[in-house]
Amino acid sequence: MSKHNDNLLMVSKLTQKLKLTTQMKTIALTIAFLFTFIQSQSLFAQTRKPAAFGREEYIEVEKNVKLHVIDLGQGQPVVLIHGWPLNNEMYEYQYQYLVEKGFRVIGISLRGFGKSDRPYGKYDFDTFSDDIKVVLEKLKIENATLGGFSMGSAVTLHFITKYNGAHIKKLAVFGATGPSWKQREGHPYGITEQGAIDLIKQTKTNREQLVAGFGKAFEGQEGGLSPESIKWLESINLNASPYATTQAISALGDLDLRPVLGKIKMPVAIFHGVNDKLCDYAQAEQLNKAIKGSYIVKFEKGGHGLFLEEMDKFNSELEKFARN
Repeated sequence: MSKHNDNLLMVSKLTQKLKLTTQMKTIALTIAFLFTFIQSQSLFAQTRKPAAFGREEYIEVEKNVKLHVIDLGQGQPVVLIHGWPLNNEMYEYQYQYLVEKGFRVIGISLRGFGKSDRPYGKYDFDTFSDDIKVVLEKLKIENATLGGFSMGSAVTLHFITKYNGAHIKKLAVFGATGPSWKQREGHPYGITEQGAIDLIKQTKTNREQLVAGFGKAFEGQEGGLSPESIKWLESINLNASPYATTQAISALGDLDLRPVLGKIKMPVAIFHGVNDKLCDYAQAEQLNKAIKGSYIVKFEKGGHGLFLEEMDKFNSELEKFARN
C-alpha cells in the first residue's frame, strides 16, 4: 500500500502548488483515492487463488429448468439418484465416505424434488432419464458407477436401457422397486392395483400423514432407525413438490421394465434389506433373475432404510463395487 499512499501524497502536493480552491482540492483527492482503491482491489483479485473448484451447483437441463447437483471429491465418478419423494440430501452419509476413499461423488435431485426446479409438465421416466443424460454430458462424466434407491432404481434402470449404458460402467440399485413396482400379470410382486390407487390419492389429500407413515416404514426392525433419523427422512420427503410427488409415483405405477432388462450388459449389484416393508425382497430376486451377471448384496437387519440402518456395510459394499 506504500506506493498508493505515495500517489495520494503526490496529488496533495500538486494541488497546493497549483493553488486550487478547497473544493477543487477535495475533488482531486477523492478521485486519487478512488483510483488507488480500485488499483488495490485489482491487485488483490490477481493474487488470490480461488478456493472453490468452479463446479456448478445448478445445471440447466432444458430452458428454464435447472437441477440441483451435489458434486464432491475427485477420482472415479459415482452418481447417485434418490428415491421417492426424497432428494439428493438422502445420501449425506455416503458422500463424505466416498470422497475420503478417493471418489468423485455426484448426487442429482430429480426435477420436482429438493432444490431442483419444479416446473409444470411431465414427471415420467423418459423425462428423468433425459435430464440425467444432460447432467452427465455437461459434467463430462464417463465410466461412472450409477446408483439408484427405490424409485431411483427404476430411474437408473430406465436410463441404462434407454441410452444403452451411456456414461456408465456399472449399476447399483438399492431397495429396488423391482422390474415392476405394481403387481401385473405374470408378476405377483409389489403393490396391488388398489394399493397404488389409494397411495396416489393420499398424495393429493393427506400427503403429511402419508410421509409420516412412510418414514416409520423405512426401518426393517423395531428401533432400526432412531426417532431423529425418521424425522430427518420425513423432512426431506416433505420438501418435494406435491405435484411432482403425485405425478412421479403415478408414472412408476405405469412402468414395466421386464421387457428391457435383458439389454443390460454391465455389472449390476442389487442391495436389498431382507426386512424391507416397502419393496419386498422378492423384487431383488426378480431383478437378479432378469439381469444376467447381476448379484445381490443381502442386508440381514436392514429394511428400506438400509443405507442408514446398516450404513457401514452399505458404504463399504458400494465402495468395493465401484472400485473393482
